[in-house]
Amino acid sequence: MSGSGASANLRAAFSHCVQQVRSYDYHHYLCLLELPPNMRKAAFALRTFNVETSRAMDVASDPRIGLMRLVWWQEAIDKIFANKLIEHPTARALSAVVSEFKISKAWLKRSVEARINDASREVTQMPEAIDELEKYAEDTASTILYTTLQSGGIRSTAADHAASHIGKASGLLLLLKSLPYHASKRRHSLYIPRKVAAKHGMLVEMGGQSEVRLDSREKLCDAVFDMASVANIHLQKARELAGTVPAEAIPVLLPAVPAQVLLDTLSQVHFDVFDPRLARGVLGVSPLWYQLKLKWSSWRGRY
Repeated sequence: MSGSGASANLRAAFSHCVQQVRSYDYHHYLCLLELPPNMRKAAFALRTFNVETSRAMDVASDPRIGLMRLVWWQEAIDKIFANKLIEHPTARALSAVVSEFKISKAWLKRSVEARINDASREVTQMPEAIDELEKYAEDTASTILYTTLQSGGIRSTAADHAASHIGKASGLLLLLKSLPYHASKRRHSLYIPRKVAAKHGMLVEMGGQSEVRLDSREKLCDAVFDMASVANIHLQKARELAGTVPAEAIPVLLPAVPAQVLLDTLSQVHFDVFDPRLARGVLGVSPLWYQLKLKWSSWRGRY
């Protein structure tokens, strides 16, 4: 392929990434627009990788097909780091970013492997405690922030720690928001820890197996409150680090803003994840209000 043809294909690949994030992860799309222009290309490729892997099971007509898609991405990461060409727009953009910015393979592998492990679980394999969901949130959400920091050449222990907390908060809250969807697939038990369910009288033993019952809205709200409280602690810890985080890392950590917006919306609906207000606008608030809140945080250099 000629140089001009390869360049056009790469531009098309990055354009694809922008459109994917805008379509399927809009609240983070707006966060990425606040990054310095020289960081956006890598950030969009990394965020699109997350979109691709997070949606793999949802868009598949058969769970086995979704799992095969995740395994394809696991193998694609190996090929990318072996400098092998992959005819896929997201993979092509990711390959260019890995080559230019020396992104850590470990973080990308950790992310897709966490998705594979999650997709492979039986509906009866509920997490024992919330720390298992925190680990999943870090593996899938924090890793995107780690690699985005890497792409900007930002080496800061404080920024990494803040990213860890923000990713855990964001991941936990998005799992809570998606509980109605998972309930429709009868997979909600995978995202409500056994200890939390037992504490609120939601755990039922059937045929030697445990199941989380959602027939009591009050009990579910109490369980969601407990889990959201853990996310809130992570956001507080991330903000306690703000004074030691370098200024250039602040835009990368702006996903703390949508996490806080979602937490506030959950509070307003009394932690009822089935309340239709959660599905309105952007994370339950008007798009304009969300953009203003994000812009205000960005302008003040806060996350």
